[in-house]
Amino acid sequence: MKKALLAATVVASALTATLIVAPAANAGDRSAIPFTEATVTAGADGSFALTWKAPGSKRVEIRANGKVVAKGGAQGRAVVTGLPAADRQWFDFTPQHGRGLRLADRLIKLDGTTNFRDAGGYRTTTGQWVRMGEVYRSDALARLTPNDLAKLRRLHVRTVFDLRMEDERGKDADKVPVGATYVVADVFAGSGSFRTMPRTPDEAVKAMVDAEKAMVSGEGGKKAYAQVFEGIERDGDGDGDRDHARGRDRAGSVLFHCTAGKDRTGWAGATLLTALGVPRETVEADYLASNDYRRAANDAILSHLPAQQAAVYKPLLDVRPEYLNAGYDEVEAAYGSFDRYLKDGLGIDARELKQLKKDLLVG
Repeated sequence: MKKALLAATVVASALTATLIVAPAANAGDRSAIPFTEATVTAGADGSFALTWKAPGSKRVEIRANGKVVAKGGAQGRAVVTGLPAADRQWFDFTPQHGRGLRLADRLIKLDGTTNFRDAGGYRTTTGQWVRMGEVYRSDALARLTPNDLAKLRRLHVRTVFDLRMEDERGKDADKVPVGATYVVADVFAGSGSFRTMPRTPDEAVKAMVDAEKAMVSGEGGKKAYAQVFEGIERDGDGDGDRDHARGRDRAGSVLFHCTAGKDRTGWAGATLLTALGVPRETVEADYLASNDYRRAANDAILSHLPAQQAAVYKPLLDVRPEYLNAGYDEVEAAYGSFDRYLKDGLGIDARELKQLKKDLLVG
């Protein structure tokens, strides 16, 4: 299994991020964001597909690099071409009334990763949006190129949390951008997870479900995810609204990752989005997106295995709703509610949760 999880990465195809529609914002509230959906999807040819829904807005204008590149009514779609090359292309969605959104494609294209993406850009049940450019999630960083590292430095990655086990870190040590702080946050420290290779597909599924439970209630998982949340809160110092309006990070951005960027990283992302009030359906869609981003890499691994062995490995390479649901079920069984998990498991009290939302939400 470890050979499969540590196999060389292959650039995966881009994913169109679909957002779940939440209740429309109060049209009379000018501080509210009227967009119920908005996406930016980069094409392989350098184009960008933009979609939006802003009920009640007769006019929506979208700018890139200070220039209007698309406009339309309450609902629309546009394809933008001819923009200059950039580390990351940002688009400002401006409605006729209310606050606007600043969005980019979720995938960060690097030569050495396949699943490096923004954790933001999602709408909450209250009509707020998770800021982009603040928190990133990824697969392993061992194969980052000098150009990749320079790009991450320009994206102001300030703290890197490595969720992997000791043997993973020893075999494929992280490369981090100059000036970034590297933190070991071993989710499975002291755990028996993944010490033996499953022999059947059913055993593989059970191993994944058990591992998800260990992420929630295991001592290593609680400590690791508490570290990640502390880092996000610590790097959130500053005036978020002002920095966001200028298209800048807060004090800097946080990155958490494991080997494939899908399980340990997936639970970290799910926990963060759930804490911020993102609907469960959207959280699941974000979690399952690893199947799309990693499709080419996973297919390459499976294609080199005998059919019987590939059948055992596939559940280990996948992310599935039952894996994520096992995490939520463990939260309910061990803590009674998600809020109690945040407080008793990760040490995030009401004041800290309020500050986290202030730092990471807009609207």
